[in-house]
Amino acid sequence: MTPDAIAAAHAVVKDFGDTRALDGLDLAVAPGELVGLLGPNGAGKSTLISLLVGLRRPDAGRVTLFGGDPRDAAHRRLLGMTPQETGLPHTLRVGEVLDFVSRHYADPLSAGEVLERFGLTGLERRQTGGLSGGQKRRLAVALAFAGRPRLVVLDEPTTGLDVDGRRTLWDGVREFHAEGGTVLLTSHYLEEIEALAGRVVVVDRGRVLADGPMDEIRGRVAVSRVSLRSPVAPPLAGTLHSVRDGDRWELHTPDADALVRALVHADLPFTDLQVRPASLEEAFVSLTGSPA
Repeated sequence: MTPDAIAAAHAVVKDFGDTRALDGLDLAVAPGELVGLLGPNGAGKSTLISLLVGLRRPDAGRVTLFGGDPRDAAHRRLLGMTPQETGLPHTLRVGEVLDFVSRHYADPLSAGEVLERFGLTGLERRQTGGLSGGQKRRLAVALAFAGRPRLVVLDEPTTGLDVDGRRTLWDGVREFHAEGGTVLLTSHYLEEIEALAGRVVVVDRGRVLADGPMDEIRGRVAVSRVSLRSPVAPPLAGTLHSVRDGDRWELHTPDADALVRALVHADLPFTDLQVRPASLEEAFVSLTGSPA
């Protein structure tokens, strides 16, 4: 068990009947990290989170939160969480809900700070039942930050949000992290993990398949993406995986340098050449065998 970990699981096993959800899993989240937790449906992500925040207990192994048992309320006082599904009392106003949650903490943020961070300013008097779906989701996430936590756990936080709502939430999470906060985040939107996380943990069948910095996880796939504009097919386009959109070509190659040399030697007319590493989505598919 990592000594300074804010949240940790060591050799954790969790069964539901004949189904093993977690199979000897290890994970440690250090102070100040923003960790993206990825895995296909049924991989064990939500089960792991439920153990880390004290909603369930492991069948074997050890789980700690702030150095102690997550089921002990004393160790949850600096924790904020938004689960996948949340219910808000329809007749209570936004300000009343926020006040109720804030009173559970010794040093909460002001209502104005919380609402501004997540684009909800001006909605204090609105009943939660009258909010849009996106506003309800942003409020549910905002409540996780109300108590000035040291660790925030977000399980699929932007499900149902439009692009603007998602980016507003991202900005709020980034601001919390920039102030020294620690975040553990799961998402089916791989662009969300790429936009926010510094470290990525890939889980499947209850085990950790990969754990490391974003660039390291992408580097697990020995493929680069070369894109360019050309009126004619680039060399090797017929032998490599390639996608054409008008005069824009994208080719996936294990040797980008060789492909660029072939382009030059072929005296091919091309512009707007770009070479990029494999995406997180490609790495995810390569590691798990499952579509993102």
